[in-house]
Amino acid sequence: MSVVKRIIQDSIERVKVDELLMEEYEQAGYGGITLTKTPLGAQINLFAMRPGRVIGKRGRAIKAASLRLETELGLPNPQITVVEVEVPEMNPQIMASRIANALERGVHFRRAIFWSLRRIMDSGALGCEVLLKGPLRSARSRFEKVVEGYVPKSGDPALTWVRHATMHVKMKRGVLGVTVSIVPPDAKFPDKVSLDELPEIEYQPPIVVEPETPEVEAQPEAEKPTSEEAEKVVLPETPKTEAPDEETVVEEAPATEEISVEKAETPVEEGSIIEDKPETIPETVEPIPEEEPAIEEAEAAKTDKPETIPETVEPIPEEEPAIEEAEAAKTDKPEKEEE
Repeated sequence: MSVVKRIIQDSIERVKVDELLMEEYEQAGYGGITLTKTPLGAQINLFAMRPGRVIGKRGRAIKAASLRLETELGLPNPQITVVEVEVPEMNPQIMASRIANALERGVHFRRAIFWSLRRIMDSGALGCEVLLKGPLRSARSRFEKVVEGYVPKSGDPALTWVRHATMHVKMKRGVLGVTVSIVPPDAKFPDKVSLDELPEIEYQPPIVVEPETPEVEAQPEAEKPTSEEAEKVVLPETPKTEAPDEETVVEEAPATEEISVEKAETPVEEGSIIEDKPETIPETVEPIPEEEPAIEEAEAAKTDKPETIPETVEPIPEEEPAIEEAEAAKTDKPEKEEE
């Protein structure tokens, strides 16, 4: 027998065992099986909500089921192990059977599927999908689907983590199919990365090694001079600029006036003819401005050493007699010409 035929035969055998046990333990909350073949026989793990009903009184029910499997299906030495389902909301077979039972009792289909969807998501599932097909309202077939959360449809996550279960319900209008798909909370997807399992790494700042600096020997401090030695120290005398006296500064300005007056005076000889010339009005002699640097030096000298400054400086009288003699000579000249 080829490998492909052997795989197909094992799958058909597993489906037949599943259908038989589901009919036998429908009221016990049947949740599916796992079938493994060993040299000693077939090992079957049966999941149920109420294990007591599966086993029966003194194991009569489970012995009857194993005898049926051996006679009807030809399984060699079947050994059934009952496993209790702790969270029935995470088992799609149990939830599909609950919806089927509700529909048989006459509950509205929308109410039944939404109730089961809410129970599944409240129990911590990552995603859930409930699909109901058949003649729901009329003879014409239609489907009703409700989805919540994340349910992958293709790829390895859909084959590995998504759990499917299908139940059939006989109604007056026809047969309805209930399909439930559940994604358990422990499912891991390649597109969702979690960093919670990484170890905590403490950050250590880099160690900076400072270059060694050569040690400098401390020089002895210079001895401070005592009070007696400080008195002996003679500071160098700074030369002081002698400022000119104010009397000399004041006398310089009138001296220029005397020179200008003496140039105007011309000696008149007796018997010389003086031509008539228009009287020249002597120009006003403007006083020469005093040199500011001299005044600044004088003020600096006052601040350095106080000197006795005369209270009042009398102006030097101008020599008016020389000008008057020149005017008298002009008036005497016409008198000599008349004579």
